[in-house]
Amino acid sequence: MKKILIIVICLLQAVVAMAQSAIRTPVVPRVMPDSVDLEYYGQKKPWQAAATVVGLNLGVWAFDRYIQKGHFAYISLNSVKENFKHGFIWDNDQLGTNFFLHPYHGNLYFNAARSNGMNYWQSGLYAIGGSAMWEMFMECEYPSTNDIIATPIGGMAIGEVMYRASDIILKDNSVGWERFGREAAAFVVSPMRGLTRIINGDAWRKRATTGRQFGIPNVSIEYSTGVRMLEFRDDIFDTGSGFASELNIEYGDRFEIRSSQPYDYFRFRATINGHGSQPVLGQINIMGRLIGREVLDKENKYLSVGLYQHFDFYDSDTISDVSAKIPYKFGTPASVGCGVMYRQKLLKNWQFDAYMHANGLLLAGVLSDYYRVNDRNYNVASGFGTKSGVNFVFKEDKFSIKASHEFYRTFTWNGYPSDMDWENFDPRTLDAQGDHSQASFHVIEGRADLRLWRKLYLTGAFAVYVRNTNYRDFEGVRSTTSESRLMLTYKL
Repeated sequence: MKKILIIVICLLQAVVAMAQSAIRTPVVPRVMPDSVDLEYYGQKKPWQAAATVVGLNLGVWAFDRYIQKGHFAYISLNSVKENFKHGFIWDNDQLGTNFFLHPYHGNLYFNAARSNGMNYWQSGLYAIGGSAMWEMFMECEYPSTNDIIATPIGGMAIGEVMYRASDIILKDNSVGWERFGREAAAFVVSPMRGLTRIINGDAWRKRATTGRQFGIPNVSIEYSTGVRMLEFRDDIFDTGSGFASELNIEYGDRFEIRSSQPYDYFRFRATINGHGSQPVLGQINIMGRLIGREVLDKENKYLSVGLYQHFDFYDSDTISDVSAKIPYKFGTPASVGCGVMYRQKLLKNWQFDAYMHANGLLLAGVLSDYYRVNDRNYNVASGFGTKSGVNFVFKEDKFSIKASHEFYRTFTWNGYPSDMDWENFDPRTLDAQGDHSQASFHVIEGRADLRLWRKLYLTGAFAVYVRNTNYRDFEGVRSTTSESRLMLTYKL
């Protein structure tokens, strides 16, 4: 198995590529935005945006303090003073909290500004401000280093995806139940945009145009559901099976660069598990193009380079009591790097595309075999990574094959003392990224789609997760987890 994995990795890395689903047919023809809509919703309201961010923090704090009665919400002038005096530390919340829920909260800050006319970069500043306000003023726990990074940067990635998704749903010239349904759906997708529309009266105001700031871009959506099998190996073999669903959205044209706006092209992927003890949210991947430039654009060949933002989250839990071990955990909410995209028409009926990205990881989290403090069982780290993959498409998606590889190399340097007294320590003041360690994490995937009838496909997929962690003070650990899926896929 090890030799096979090495061969697959070498083959994939030799190709200029990035993990993408095969080329898909857009849902509707592209329509450019109306200039009237751009002018109306492009009006900047910085003070209203700031007031919304502050109001959001106060509302969440009030809920935590008076409804949930969370100990961290009992703030005072003294707690604020202590936060400023002590400064930031690495906190010990669980992976899902720090690497998904906090970025999602950052998305709310981001869209409070985005919905008030701010652009992508300006909205990011509001996300930083909202996160800083929460860390310094709204908790009686010391401010968190990982939160001040993950919340705004990860929030920008999730926020722009949600903002553009809600833009497709909204339609200002609709009325009646259609209008109500669209506004409700947009509110669920982007709550702060929905709230801003209610405050401004746009939620019920009928206009002559749709109000869409991005028109109708090329959008492809596919939903898959089926059976999932999971196998875990280190010194013990463990298996489990269940159900899983997957959502893939591709927004914009990956092979066309018409503007320099961030996220004119992005890809979103999420998997939901119905699988025993496994987390409901198993995986989220976001890749958004910040800037791009065409290098080659011919009839049969295309090549572009660009700067891309990435958000990746992989979560698992103990399969059964046989191993009683967690297969893998990994997240990187703050990642950016350069990417190359290539496309070529091979034969009459075949098309090939390939991609590669090299990224810097400002913040990452990877499963630890030893660190156990409160709800945390992972090491915080930084490092670098690559993503690569190839797609072959036959007769405009009648049949497609995909292969991809993601590689992450992370380093945890701010650990705890080797003579740490674990019987007598204060987890509230422990400032450690985790175990001194270096970790590698591989995600190798393959997928094939065969059209059965119109937009319905039979999908077979596999994934291999390989984790190898070398510790300074402990024995190193290597584990391999295999996943296979048989699904039905509907492509819009």
